[in-house]
Amino acid sequence: MEKKKILCVGLVCLDIINVVDKYPEEDTDTRCLSQRWQRGGNASNCCTVLSLLGASSAFMGSLAPGPKFHIDVSLVSEHAQCVLPASVVVSSISTGSRTILHMNRNLPDVTVEDFSRIELGQFSWIHWEGRNAEEQVKMIQQVGIYNSTLPQPQKITVSVEIEKTREMLNQLFPHGDLVFVSKDVARHLGFLSAEAAVRGLYSRVKPGAVLICAWAEKGADALGPDGLILHSDAFPPETLVDTLGAGDTFNAAVIFTLSNGGSLQEALSFGCQVAGRKCGFHGYDGIAGKFDN
Repeated sequence: MEKKKILCVGLVCLDIINVVDKYPEEDTDTRCLSQRWQRGGNASNCCTVLSLLGASSAFMGSLAPGPKFHIDVSLVSEHAQCVLPASVVVSSISTGSRTILHMNRNLPDVTVEDFSRIELGQFSWIHWEGRNAEEQVKMIQQVGIYNSTLPQPQKITVSVEIEKTREMLNQLFPHGDLVFVSKDVARHLGFLSAEAAVRGLYSRVKPGAVLICAWAEKGADALGPDGLILHSDAFPPETLVDTLGAGDTFNAAVIFTLSNGGSLQEALSFGCQVAGRKCGFHGYDGIAGKFDN
């Protein structure tokens, strides 16, 4: 029997990445060390990493005409009249930082009507990048109705990512079996560490859910229904090269581990390991390979 896929719902965009020796001062003329174009967007990046790790992944999102790691893209909604979203990224060699300027002029997000047309039986896990939250809640509710007819081993696992500090995204907290909350959101809500964030925000998730917060070089923490805080240190590369997509890489590695029966502690540690490796090079091609247990 064919292995079921992991579906990621969210954004795909064009990343135009300018690598510079150091972040430029305003109103200066700076020569780039290099420039590359690559596919980006949180959900799209998650699919890339999942595929490189060996999972069967699929992407659902909106796509416009414009300039695959074996990712199923049959579920995209095409909008010929729209402009492809683009991010201009300044990647600093001296610090490893990435500064992003994003433009999404008129491409609509996936709607519940789009989602209702897919065959849910082909997926074991569906991950939502928090965007048009009201529509996404309706999509997750459709999965809940589908799951209600199935025995536990056949149910689809739902995860959500709350990365941006937009208030409307907070309604996603109670709708994931696994909830990723970003450092930016945690700090915006008044928390100064990953542990404080998962403790303080756990009341927002549904009973039995897992809440995870990654905190860059401080590693990541998780809290599940047993009330125990789990932690993994970060695994920084020898040389910090490129942090663009590190959060998406972490999320994908956690999902990969849990979807293959790993423990939450194993998932947390593997997520930090893979994200750390990714920060040591540009792009994603070097992610695959052996990791320490």
